[in-house]
Amino acid sequence: MHVPQSGKKQARSRRNRISEEIGLVLVLLLSFAFSDVVATDPVKSPVVKIAVFDFELEDVSPAASLLDKTTSSAAAMDKVSSAARRELAQSGRYTVIDASVVDAKPVKAKSLRNCDGCEAAIALQLGADQSLIGIVSKVTQTDYYVLIKIRDARTGELLDQQEANFAGSEEGWATGVRMLIKHQILASQN
Repeated sequence: MHVPQSGKKQARSRRNRISEEIGLVLVLLLSFAFSDVVATDPVKSPVVKIAVFDFELEDVSPAASLLDKTTSSAAAMDKVSSAARRELAQSGRYTVIDASVVDAKPVKAKSLRNCDGCEAAIALQLGADQSLIGIVSKVTQTDYYVLIKIRDARTGELLDQQEANFAGSEEGWATGVRMLIKHQILASQN
């Protein structure tokens, strides 16, 4: 069968128009599909290197005053420091640098709480972006406070400071520290 020349042009024109429409539909579908992927993949903040120093104990309990020494164990403070490092690392926001092995006098003496931010310079020497010190203040046998300070390692600027009061014996101190980090430190960064 012979199709007149003008009929061939019309058929070709119609096929081109259909091809263009199909192409446009495909482009739109791909655009919508891609926009969903972009929308569900938020921009991630870079992971921060943080030097976490061993937590320090400040025992102001009546028992410590009477005995002139703390009644708490070093093992409890080790658990507290480990819990803090683990919680920060598991958040995915931090690469934790264990700063307990540093030979600096305030680290060995567990007196970073009294050095007015000197931990920031130590953290910078370790290659960290930030430093974290924590203090557990034992008030009674079943009442304690946890204070956490995070500083910029380059400037020494205090970036975050959180404190909370907890009830419980030293077996619960690690849990208190994890709760403070999870519900105040990490939550304040959102």
